[in-house]
Amino acid sequence: MSESESIAKLTQFIDDNFVNAVEIIYNSKGRLVVTGIGKSAIIAQKIVATLNSTGTPSLFLHASEAIHGDLGMVQAGDVVICISKSGNSPEIKVLVPLLKRFGNKLIAITGNTTSFLGKEADFVLNTYVETEACPINLAPTNSTTAQLVMGDAIAVCLMEMKNFTAEDFAKYHPGGALGKKLLLRVGDMLDNNHKPMVATDSTIKNVIVEISEKRLGVAAVIENEKVIGIITDGDIRRMLNKTENISGLTAQDIMTKNPKTIKSTDMVSDALNILEDFSITQLVVVDNGNYKGVIHLHDILKEGIV
Repeated sequence: MSESESIAKLTQFIDDNFVNAVEIIYNSKGRLVVTGIGKSAIIAQKIVATLNSTGTPSLFLHASEAIHGDLGMVQAGDVVICISKSGNSPEIKVLVPLLKRFGNKLIAITGNTTSFLGKEADFVLNTYVETEACPINLAPTNSTTAQLVMGDAIAVCLMEMKNFTAEDFAKYHPGGALGKKLLLRVGDMLDNNHKPMVATDSTIKNVIVEISEKRLGVAAVIENEKVIGIITDGDIRRMLNKTENISGLTAQDIMTKNPKTIKSTDMVSDALNILEDFSITQLVVVDNGNYKGVIHLHDILKEGIV
């Protein structure tokens, strides 16, 4: 409860300092360097990860390592965010004057605006909390949550300023289920060796053989090189239940007309939505009227998109 209250109170600290800090980062030609010590350093690493994944080139600099050689990571034109609850940690007091000497813009995220860091920074983002959630009011809890939320607020504002889209997000997340969901297209999953199709006058036996060999549970019915229907293994079962003599039947007699289709350039996630909306397991892929193949729900599931 106290953590949520601390976050809610942050809104009163969003002022011109915040606005100007975000604009400085947005207009910077360099990178954003985020530094801190102790628990604040861990928060800094998470903020860097969020910024990098949302289009703001960032790097983490441990305040202690900075004053022992890693300060060379900071280049002219970089903007620096320094995170410290007290703003008076010994490492911070050593690091800040060095950063100022280099001429880098310094943004402080601190709960003590009158601290050494607060006074030396170009912009101060206040993350003051009255107490920690810790029962002995010592372990950083509310304070680190406030720091994290302030970092997220910066990232979200930068995303809006950059008009950052889901497509942009996908560029930075090409791996795993998330990357596949945002990047994988229907055409990427098509297997040209398993492209089940039959003619309108194909016998039921030939239809069954085609469906079985291609193992997609469906065959497209083709006429004049166009898809005019589909036959699923469910259609076969229903036909057998209703018909004693199938010798005179052909594909066009049992096919489902006007099947659901999708283009090869569409996203696999869109295909999944269609499959779920209509409670079906296959979609016929058609580009400009030309049959390209079939995408199956099981193949989508194998990709780990769901």
